[in-house]
Amino acid sequence: MNELDAPCCGSPDGEIAIESEEERDTQLAQLAKAVGHPTRVAILRTLIERDECVCGELVDELPYAQSTVSGHLKTLKEAGLIRGEVQGPSVCYCIEPRGLSLFKQLVDEL
Repeated sequence: MNELDAPCCGSPDGEIAIESEEERDTQLAQLAKAVGHPTRVAILRTLIERDECVCGELVDELPYAQSTVSGHLKTLKEAGLIRGEVQGPSVCYCIEPRGLSLFKQLVDEL
C-alpha cells in the first residue's frame, strides 16, 4: 500500500499556491522550523520510508518516548508536513504530499 492509498491519507487536494515572495519566505521559515529538530527529521524519514499510514508502531520504530514522539508529530502536523487521523484508540500518520512538495519547492527556489 502506498501513502496515497492509506485510509488516513487519501488523495492530495491539489497544489498549494503561494503568491507573494513575502508569503513564500514566511512559509519556508515555518516549514524549516518544523523540520529544525533531529527527532522530527527522523519521524519524517520514517514516514517517507514506510510509505503508508503508520499508527502506534511509529513509537516502536524510534528511540524516543511516546510523549516525545507525540509532541513532535503535533508540530509536523501543524506545519502541514504530515496528516493524522484517529482510527480506534490510536492516531495514524502519513506524509502530507502537498506539504512536503511545497517544502522541497521552496528550498529549491533559494
